[in-house]
Amino acid sequence: MQIGVLKEIYPGEQRVPLTPPSVEKLVKKGLCVAIESTLGQTININDEEYKKAGAVVANRQTVLSSSEIVLRLRKPPSEEISQLKKSSIHISFLDPFNEPELIDLFAKHSISAVSMEMIPRSTIAQKMDALSSQANLAGYVAVVLAAERSNKIFPMMNTPAGTITPMKVFVIGVGVAGLQAIATAKRLGARVEAFDTRPVVEEQVQSLGAKFVKIDLGETGQTKDGYAKALTAEQLQKQREGMAKVCANSDIVITTAQLFGRKAPVIITQDMIKGMKPGSIIVDMAVESGGNVEGSKLNEEVQVNSVKILGSGNLPGHVAVHASQMYSSNLANFIDTFWDAKNKNFNLDLNHEIIKGCLITHHGAIINEMIKNFRNKG
Repeated sequence: MQIGVLKEIYPGEQRVPLTPPSVEKLVKKGLCVAIESTLGQTININDEEYKKAGAVVANRQTVLSSSEIVLRLRKPPSEEISQLKKSSIHISFLDPFNEPELIDLFAKHSISAVSMEMIPRSTIAQKMDALSSQANLAGYVAVVLAAERSNKIFPMMNTPAGTITPMKVFVIGVGVAGLQAIATAKRLGARVEAFDTRPVVEEQVQSLGAKFVKIDLGETGQTKDGYAKALTAEQLQKQREGMAKVCANSDIVITTAQLFGRKAPVIITQDMIKGMKPGSIIVDMAVESGGNVEGSKLNEEVQVNSVKILGSGNLPGHVAVHASQMYSSNLANFIDTFWDAKNKNFNLDLNHEIIKGCLITHHGAIINEMIKNFRNKG
Protein backbone atom coordinates (compact mmCIF):
# COMPACT_ATOMS: atom_id res chain seq x y z
CA MET A 1 0.00 0.00 0.00
CA GLN A 2 1.31 3.44 -0.92
CA ILE A 3 1.08 6.57 1.19
CA GLY A 4 1.40 9.79 -0.79
CA VAL A 5 2.50 13.05 0.84
CA LEU A 6 1.89 16.39 -0.88
CA LYS A 7 3.48 19.82 -0.54
CA GLU A 8 1.33 22.51 1.01
CA ILE A 9 0.28 25.16 -1.51
CA TYR A 10 -1.66 27.46 0.83
CA PRO A 11 -0.06 30.95 0.69
CA GLY A 12 2.54 31.41 3.42
CA GLU A 13 2.24 27.88 4.83
CA GLN A 14 5.66 26.66 5.98
CA ARG A 15 4.63 23.45 7.75
CA VAL A 16 4.93 20.04 6.09
CA PRO A 17 2.75 16.96 6.71
CA LEU A 18 5.45 14.32 7.16
CA THR A 19 9.10 14.44 8.24
CA PRO A 20 11.83 11.81 7.59
CA PRO A 21 11.63 10.11 11.04
CA SER A 22 7.92 9.43 10.47
CA VAL A 23 8.63 8.21 6.92
CA GLU A 24 11.17 5.75 8.32
CA LYS A 25 8.67 4.54 10.92
CA LEU A 26 6.00 3.88 8.27
CA VAL A 27 8.41 2.21 5.83
CA LYS A 28 9.54 -0.18 8.57
CA LYS A 29 5.86 -1.12 9.02
CA GLY A 30 5.79 -2.30 5.41
CA LEU A 31 4.25 0.77 3.78
CA CYS A 32 5.54 2.49 0.64
CA VAL A 33 5.85 6.27 1.09
CA ALA A 34 5.89 8.53 -1.98
CA ILE A 35 6.53 12.24 -1.45
CA GLU A 36 6.21 15.19 -3.77
CA SER A 37 9.61 16.58 -4.72
CA THR A 38 10.88 19.41 -2.45
CA LEU A 39 8.25 18.50 0.16
CA GLY A 40 10.44 19.61 3.08
CA GLN A 41 12.06 22.64 1.47
CA THR A 42 10.24 25.16 3.69
CA ILE A 43 11.81 23.65 6.83
CA ASN A 44 15.21 22.93 5.26
CA ILE A 45 14.78 19.21 4.69
CA ASN A 46 15.94 18.09 1.25
CA ASP A 47 14.75 15.17 -0.85
CA GLU A 48 17.89 13.16 -0.04
CA GLU A 49 16.93 13.02 3.64
CA TYR A 50 13.53 11.63 2.70
CA LYS A 51 15.15 9.09 0.38
CA LYS A 52 17.48 7.95 3.17
CA ALA A 53 14.39 7.39 5.33
CA GLY A 54 12.97 5.15 2.60
CA ALA A 55 10.69 7.48 0.64
CA VAL A 56 10.24 7.55 -3.12
CA VAL A 57 10.30 11.04 -4.65
CA ALA A 58 7.80 11.79 -7.45
CA ASN A 59 5.89 14.67 -9.01
CA ARG A 60 2.59 15.94 -7.60
CA GLN A 61 0.34 14.33 -10.20
CA THR A 62 1.91 10.89 -9.73
CA VAL A 63 1.60 11.08 -5.95
CA LEU A 64 -2.04 12.20 -6.22
CA SER A 65 -3.20 9.54 -8.65
CA SER A 66 -1.23 6.51 -7.44
CA SER A 67 -1.60 6.58 -3.65
CA GLU A 68 -4.07 4.57 -1.60
CA ILE A 69 -3.63 7.01 1.32
CA VAL A 70 -2.90 10.72 0.80
CA LEU A 71 -1.56 12.87 3.64
CA ARG A 72 -1.73 16.65 3.79
CA LEU A 73 -1.82 19.33 6.44
CA ARG A 74 -4.46 21.67 5.03
CA LYS A 75 -7.64 20.86 3.10
CA PRO A 76 -7.11 20.12 -0.62
CA PRO A 77 -8.06 22.32 -3.56
CA SER A 78 -11.41 21.12 -4.96
CA GLU A 79 -9.93 20.37 -8.37
CA GLU A 80 -7.52 17.80 -6.92
CA ILE A 81 -10.17 15.60 -5.33
CA SER A 82 -11.19 14.12 -8.70
CA GLN A 83 -7.54 13.23 -9.34
CA LEU A 84 -7.36 10.99 -6.28
CA LYS A 85 -7.49 7.23 -6.69
CA LYS A 86 -11.04 5.91 -6.31
CA SER A 87 -11.72 4.51 -2.81
CA SER A 88 -8.48 6.02 -1.53
CA ILE A 89 -8.17 7.62 1.92
CA HIS A 90 -7.46 11.33 2.32
CA ILE A 91 -6.20 12.56 5.71
CA SER A 92 -5.76 16.23 6.67
CA PHE A 93 -7.40 19.14 8.46
CA LEU A 94 -10.68 19.62 6.57
CA ASP A 95 -12.84 22.13 8.52
CA PRO A 96 -15.83 19.86 7.74
CA PHE A 97 -18.50 22.04 9.38
CA ASN A 98 -17.65 25.01 7.18
CA GLU A 99 -16.72 23.19 3.96
CA PRO A 100 -19.91 21.39 2.84
CA GLU A 101 -19.02 21.54 -0.88
CA LEU A 102 -15.61 20.00 -0.26
CA ILE A 103 -17.14 17.19 1.81
CA ASP A 104 -19.74 16.54 -0.91
CA LEU A 105 -16.92 16.24 -3.46
CA PHE A 106 -15.17 13.61 -1.35
CA ALA A 107 -18.40 11.63 -1.20
CA LYS A 108 -19.08 12.09 -4.93
CA HIS A 109 -15.66 10.65 -5.85
CA SER A 110 -15.85 7.81 -3.29
CA ILE A 111 -12.95 9.09 -1.21
CA SER A 112 -12.75 8.18 2.48
CA ALA A 113 -12.04 11.58 4.05
CA VAL A 114 -10.48 11.72 7.52
CA SER A 115 -10.62 15.07 9.31
CA MET A 116 -7.78 15.59 11.79
CA GLU A 117 -9.87 18.20 13.67
CA MET A 118 -12.34 15.45 14.52
CA ILE A 119 -9.95 13.11 16.31
CA PRO A 120 -11.72 12.49 19.65
CA ARG A 121 -10.36 14.05 22.83
CA SER A 122 -9.65 10.76 24.59
CA THR A 123 -6.66 9.12 26.25
CA ILE A 124 -6.28 6.53 23.52
CA ALA A 125 -6.33 9.21 20.80
CA GLN A 126 -3.97 11.63 22.53
CA LYS A 127 -0.91 10.68 20.46
CA MET A 128 -2.77 11.51 17.22
CA ASP A 129 -4.61 14.64 18.44
CA ALA A 130 -3.23 17.15 15.94
CA LEU A 131 -5.62 19.90 16.96
CA SER A 132 -4.10 19.87 20.45
CA SER A 133 -0.49 19.56 19.28
CA GLN A 134 -0.83 22.61 17.03
CA ALA A 135 -2.83 24.60 19.62
CA ASN A 136 -0.07 23.97 22.15
CA LEU A 137 2.47 25.67 19.89
CA ALA A 138 0.01 28.45 19.03
CA GLY A 139 -0.26 29.37 22.72
CA TYR A 140 3.51 29.71 22.94
CA VAL A 141 3.72 31.81 19.78
CA ALA A 142 0.94 34.16 20.93
CA VAL A 143 2.99 35.18 23.97
CA VAL A 144 6.20 35.56 21.97
CA LEU A 145 4.46 37.80 19.42
CA ALA A 146 3.01 39.94 22.20
CA ALA A 147 6.46 40.24 23.80
CA GLU A 148 7.96 41.35 20.49
CA ARG A 149 5.32 44.05 19.96
CA SER A 150 5.32 45.32 23.55
CA ASN A 151 7.45 48.25 24.72
CA LYS A 152 7.78 46.66 28.17
CA ILE A 153 9.64 43.64 29.54
CA PHE A 154 7.93 40.67 31.19
CA PRO A 155 9.85 40.02 34.44
CA MET A 156 10.33 42.06 37.57
CA MET A 157 13.86 43.46 37.77
CA ASN A 158 15.68 45.03 40.68
CA THR A 159 18.22 47.44 39.22
CA PRO A 160 20.38 50.29 40.58
CA ALA A 161 17.98 52.60 38.76
CA GLY A 162 14.98 51.17 40.60
CA THR A 163 12.58 48.23 40.46
CA ILE A 164 10.76 47.32 37.26
CA THR A 165 7.37 45.79 38.01
CA PRO A 166 6.39 42.58 36.16
CA MET A 167 4.05 42.74 33.21
CA LYS A 168 0.43 41.72 33.79
CA VAL A 169 -0.92 39.14 31.35
CA PHE A 170 -4.56 38.05 31.14
CA VAL A 171 -5.36 34.81 29.27
CA ILE A 172 -8.99 34.21 28.31
CA GLY A 173 -9.81 30.57 27.62
CA VAL A 174 -7.92 27.77 29.34
CA GLY A 175 -7.79 25.04 26.74
CA VAL A 176 -4.56 23.61 25.34
CA ALA A 177 -3.52 26.96 23.79
CA GLY A 178 -4.47 28.94 26.88
CA LEU A 179 -2.54 26.69 29.23
CA GLN A 180 0.58 26.99 27.09
CA ALA A 181 0.15 30.77 26.92
CA ILE A 182 -0.06 30.89 30.73
CA ALA A 183 3.02 28.70 31.12
CA THR A 184 5.04 30.72 28.59
CA ALA A 185 4.11 34.07 30.13
CA LYS A 186 5.03 32.74 33.58
CA ARG A 187 8.41 31.52 32.30
CA LEU A 188 9.08 35.02 31.01
CA GLY A 189 8.34 36.40 34.47
CA ALA A 190 4.89 37.95 34.02
CA ARG A 191 2.13 38.11 36.59
CA VAL A 192 -0.60 36.02 34.96
CA GLU A 193 -4.36 35.82 35.42
CA ALA A 194 -6.71 33.56 33.48
CA PHE A 195 -10.43 33.05 32.97
CA ASP A 196 -12.52 30.23 31.55
CA THR A 197 -16.24 29.50 31.60
CA ARG A 198 -15.42 26.03 32.96
CA PRO A 199 -14.69 26.25 36.70
CA VAL A 200 -13.14 22.78 36.48
CA VAL A 201 -9.94 24.27 34.99
CA GLU A 202 -9.20 26.48 38.02
CA GLU A 203 -6.83 23.91 39.50
CA GLN A 204 -4.85 23.69 36.24
CA VAL A 205 -4.45 27.47 36.16
CA GLN A 206 -3.23 27.57 39.74
CA SER A 207 -0.82 24.69 39.13
CA LEU A 208 0.97 26.90 36.60
CA GLY A 209 1.32 29.70 39.13
CA ALA A 210 -1.43 31.91 37.70
CA LYS A 211 -4.53 33.36 39.34
CA PHE A 212 -7.94 32.13 38.21
CA VAL A 213 -10.42 34.96 37.70
CA LYS A 214 -13.91 34.04 38.94
CA ILE A 215 -16.97 35.50 37.25
CA ASP A 216 -20.41 34.20 38.25
CA LEU A 217 -22.12 33.22 34.99
CA GLY A 218 -24.60 30.75 36.40
CA GLU A 219 -24.77 27.29 34.83
CA THR A 220 -21.86 26.62 32.43
CA GLY A 221 -19.90 23.52 31.54
CA GLN A 222 -18.06 21.61 28.84
CA THR A 223 -18.84 19.10 26.13
CA LYS A 224 -17.91 15.41 26.36
CA ASP A 225 -14.74 16.27 24.38
CA GLY A 226 -13.69 18.97 26.85
CA TYR A 227 -14.73 22.01 24.83
CA ALA A 228 -16.46 24.97 26.48
CA LYS A 229 -20.21 25.11 25.86
CA ALA A 230 -21.65 28.17 24.12
CA LEU A 231 -22.89 30.90 26.48
CA THR A 232 -26.23 32.64 26.32
CA ALA A 233 -26.36 36.33 25.35
CA GLU A 234 -26.93 37.23 29.01
CA GLN A 235 -23.97 35.13 30.15
CA LEU A 236 -21.73 36.70 27.50
CA GLN A 237 -22.65 40.16 28.76
CA LYS A 238 -21.87 39.20 32.39
CA GLN A 239 -18.57 37.73 31.24
CA ARG A 240 -17.62 40.93 29.40
CA GLU A 241 -18.45 43.08 32.42
CA GLY A 242 -16.33 40.92 34.70
CA MET A 243 -13.42 40.75 32.29
CA ALA A 244 -13.43 44.49 31.55
CA LYS A 245 -11.95 45.24 34.98
CA VAL A 246 -9.15 42.71 34.52
CA CYS A 247 -8.42 43.90 30.97
CA ALA A 248 -8.14 47.50 32.22
CA ASN A 249 -5.30 46.46 34.54
CA SER A 250 -3.50 44.19 32.06
CA ASP A 251 -0.58 44.91 29.76
CA ILE A 252 -1.31 41.93 27.51
CA VAL A 253 -4.61 40.14 26.88
CA ILE A 254 -4.64 36.85 24.98
CA THR A 255 -7.97 35.44 23.80
CA THR A 256 -8.26 31.76 22.86
CA ALA A 257 -12.02 31.13 23.01
CA GLN A 258 -13.32 29.04 20.11
CA LEU A 259 -16.47 26.98 19.63
CA PHE A 260 -15.87 23.77 17.72
CA GLY A 261 -17.47 24.03 14.27
CA ARG A 262 -18.90 27.50 14.88
CA LYS A 263 -17.93 31.14 14.70
CA ALA A 264 -15.81 32.30 17.65
CA PRO A 265 -17.67 34.41 20.22
CA VAL A 266 -16.89 38.12 20.50
CA ILE A 267 -15.74 38.58 24.09
CA ILE A 268 -13.65 41.76 23.89
CA THR A 269 -15.73 44.74 22.73
CA GLN A 270 -14.68 48.20 21.61
CA ASP A 271 -15.87 49.62 24.94
CA MET A 272 -13.60 47.18 26.79
CA ILE A 273 -10.67 48.14 24.58
CA LYS A 274 -11.29 51.82 25.33
CA GLY A 275 -10.89 51.06 29.03
CA MET A 276 -7.45 49.49 28.59
CA LYS A 277 -4.12 51.22 29.20
CA PRO A 278 -2.40 52.93 26.24
CA GLY A 279 0.30 50.64 24.86
CA SER A 280 -1.54 47.46 25.88
CA ILE A 281 -1.63 44.53 23.48
CA ILE A 282 -4.40 42.07 22.62
CA VAL A 283 -3.63 38.85 20.77
CA ASP A 284 -6.76 37.39 19.14
CA MET A 285 -5.96 33.70 18.70
CA ALA A 286 -9.44 33.03 17.32
CA VAL A 287 -9.14 35.51 14.45
CA GLU A 288 -9.22 32.75 11.81
CA SER A 289 -12.65 31.57 13.00
CA GLY A 290 -14.26 34.99 13.27
CA GLY A 291 -12.34 36.51 16.16
CA ASN A 292 -12.86 37.08 19.89
CA VAL A 293 -12.00 40.77 19.62
CA GLU A 294 -14.26 43.35 18.04
CA GLY A 295 -12.30 45.01 15.24
CA SER A 296 -9.53 42.41 14.91
CA LYS A 297 -8.48 41.57 11.35
CA LEU A 298 -6.81 38.43 10.03
CA ASN A 299 -3.06 38.86 9.52
CA GLU A 300 -3.19 42.53 10.47
CA GLU A 301 -2.23 44.69 13.43
CA VAL A 302 -5.02 47.11 14.28
CA GLN A 303 -4.64 50.01 16.69
CA VAL A 304 -7.62 51.24 18.72
CA ASN A 305 -7.09 54.05 21.25
CA SER A 306 -3.36 53.22 21.45
CA VAL A 307 -4.13 49.53 22.09
CA LYS A 308 -2.59 47.13 19.56
CA ILE A 309 -4.75 44.21 18.41
CA LEU A 310 -2.73 41.41 16.81
CA GLY A 311 -4.67 39.17 14.45
CA SER A 312 -1.93 36.85 13.23
CA GLY A 313 -3.24 33.72 11.54
CA ASN A 314 -1.57 30.30 11.43
CA LEU A 315 0.30 30.77 14.71
CA PRO A 316 1.80 27.24 14.67
CA GLY A 317 3.29 28.09 11.28
CA HIS A 318 5.56 30.63 12.99
CA VAL A 319 7.44 27.65 14.47
CA ALA A 320 7.10 25.46 11.39
CA VAL A 321 9.92 23.03 12.22
CA HIS A 322 8.45 21.86 15.51
CA ALA A 323 4.86 22.19 14.27
CA SER A 324 5.73 19.87 11.36
CA GLN A 325 7.44 17.39 13.67
CA MET A 326 4.39 17.23 15.92
CA TYR A 327 1.83 16.98 13.11
CA SER A 328 3.95 14.37 11.36
CA SER A 329 4.05 12.31 14.54
CA ASN A 330 0.26 12.64 14.91
CA LEU A 331 -0.24 11.32 11.36
CA ALA A 332 2.24 8.47 11.77
CA ASN A 333 0.59 7.41 15.02
CA PHE A 334 -2.82 7.44 13.35
CA ILE A 335 -1.58 5.27 10.47
CA ASP A 336 0.24 2.94 12.84
CA THR A 337 -2.85 2.44 15.01
CA PHE A 338 -4.98 1.18 12.11
CA TRP A 339 -2.33 -0.52 9.99
CA ASP A 340 -2.75 -4.29 9.78
CA ALA A 341 0.86 -5.37 9.18
CA LYS A 342 -0.05 -9.04 8.77
CA ASN A 343 -2.48 -8.46 5.90
CA LYS A 344 -0.73 -5.30 4.60
CA ASN A 345 -3.96 -3.34 4.89
CA PHE A 346 -5.16 -0.09 6.47
CA ASN A 347 -8.17 -1.04 8.57
CA LEU A 348 -10.86 1.66 8.63
CA ASP A 349 -12.75 0.02 11.48
CA LEU A 350 -16.10 1.80 11.39
CA ASN A 351 -16.90 0.59 14.91
CA HIS A 352 -13.75 2.07 16.46
CA GLU A 353 -14.40 5.25 18.50
CA ILE A 354 -11.57 7.15 16.81
CA ILE A 355 -12.70 6.27 13.28
CA LYS A 356 -16.31 7.04 14.21
CA GLY A 357 -15.21 10.48 15.28
CA CYS A 358 -12.92 11.51 12.41
CA LEU A 359 -14.08 9.64 9.28
CA ILE A 360 -16.38 12.01 7.40
CA THR A 361 -17.08 10.26 4.09
CA HIS A 362 -16.87 6.59 3.10
CA HIS A 363 -18.14 4.52 0.15
CA GLY A 364 -19.68 7.55 -1.53
CA ALA A 365 -21.62 8.88 1.46
CA ILE A 366 -21.27 11.19 4.46
CA ILE A 367 -21.20 8.80 7.42
CA ASN A 368 -20.06 11.01 10.31
CA GLU A 369 -22.99 11.41 12.71
CA MET A 370 -21.91 14.81 14.00
CA ILE A 371 -21.64 16.26 10.49
CA LYS A 372 -24.95 14.69 9.42
CA ASN A 373 -26.73 16.12 12.48
CA PHE A 374 -25.14 19.53 11.89
CA ARG A 375 -26.41 19.54 8.30
CA ASN A 376 -29.89 18.43 9.29
CA LYS A 377 -30.15 21.27 11.81
CA GLY A 378 -28.98 23.74 9.17
